[in-house]
Amino acid sequence: MNDPRTQNGAPKSIAFILILIIVAFDQLTKHWALGSLNDGKTIDIFWTLRFNLVFNSGMAFSQGQGVGRVIGLLAVCVVIGLLISLRKTMSLQTTIGTGLLIGGAIGNILDRLFRGDGWMRGAVVDFIDLQWFPVFNIADSAVTIGAACLIFGAFNARVRP
Repeated sequence: MNDPRTQNGAPKSIAFILILIIVAFDQLTKHWALGSLNDGKTIDIFWTLRFNLVFNSGMAFSQGQGVGRVIGLLAVCVVIGLLISLRKTMSLQTTIGTGLLIGGAIGNILDRLFRGDGWMRGAVVDFIDLQWFPVFNIADSAVTIGAACLIFGAFNARVRP
């Protein structure tokens, strides 16, 4: 029997709920990190996982230091494009991926907007440190998982008749 949600696409409310959850959780954890990990304090969790506060004024893997304003503006454009794409019919996987991507991007845009001394001059707060991978945050994780969902969603759409 055909599921009407797959014919008409996933409800867009899923994406908006995910966006709100990701932005809230991201900002709450960053607020916690700023208060708990100041003055070089680290918290060892398990094996190589630790919480360690760092600031990233660049992009992924701390590349492009000093061009945060450009990166922030590009992220705003991506968010706008993804929000517009939500008007299209999407699979559940693609809707989830889009919501995660938008939520993660907004979380890091907020850092650039409000955690600096000028418009889009702030640095992104990172604190999840595996010690063998660049330090990241909840928003970064959401962007990565969201991108993977979109890639797999695109692949699944091509494979299905």
